[in-house]
Amino acid sequence: MQKKILVIGSSNTDMVVRTDAFPQPGETVLGGTFLMNPGGKGANQAVAAARLGANVRFITKTGTDIFGQQAQEGFIKEGIDMAYLATTKEFASGVALITVNKNGENEIVVASGANMDLRAADLPDVVFENVTLVLIQLEIPMETVRYVLKKCKELGIKAVLNPAPAAKLDDEILDGLYLITPNETETQIITGTLPADENSRKKAAAYFLSKGVENVIITLGKAGVYLKNHESDQIIPSLPVQAVDSTAAGDVFNGALVTALSQDKNWVQACEYACQAAAISVTRLGAQSSAPYEHEL
Repeated sequence: MQKKILVIGSSNTDMVVRTDAFPQPGETVLGGTFLMNPGGKGANQAVAAARLGANVRFITKTGTDIFGQQAQEGFIKEGIDMAYLATTKEFASGVALITVNKNGENEIVVASGANMDLRAADLPDVVFENVTLVLIQLEIPMETVRYVLKKCKELGIKAVLNPAPAAKLDDEILDGLYLITPNETETQIITGTLPADENSRKKAAAYFLSKGVENVIITLGKAGVYLKNHESDQIIPSLPVQAVDSTAAGDVFNGALVTALSQDKNWVQACEYACQAAAISVTRLGAQSSAPYEHEL
């Protein structure tokens, strides 16, 4: 039986407008194409993993509105186990307002809605059954993240934390993590060190390892990723592509990474595989819609 990956996190509906340049405060600019896509870090990562052949169970919380219904239908179409989806009448489903400029850069405002109501009570013990890896991010309440990481420790499940959006993390959260996957900004906020060159990357990774994290992968955008653990200390380069939209590139990377690890690829192979998936994703518009399928890699 294929090992199951449990993804716990946010689901949003992304409303995307393309424009030449971002507006200044108080300025109105005329945009181009408008797209409405399923998004949210948790959902993006779950879909990315499922499209690459992983056996994925996804836990999220939506409102009872049309956005939540459409999201659930989408997950089921992707072949994701949605048996434990939580819903609430108290909050709207999450939405993200995204502007993408002509260089493929983005600015995003998120209204979290039901995502910030995902509680430990929404995660019965049964959701952790037959799970080898848990992937979680920070678009849900921090106490829920703590609860999940504590459960992983108790049950001996490998916990992977993508610490996005950026937030300060205390020692209790870091201790015992199987893997952390911050980008440069997130690394600086957590460790106090911007991983701008070889020395600062080593220093930041050493901080994580000293706090009890087993494996560290710092994503460096176009420069690839920096992998540091007991067997590796190296940069794995990204593939050069013409970026159209960087939305969800990190999420696709994380989804692909846990897929590769669940398939027993070694660390370097897993990073190369995930860099490849992320490279394909930035050549396409949208979040989940940009995640590649297994045959494309």
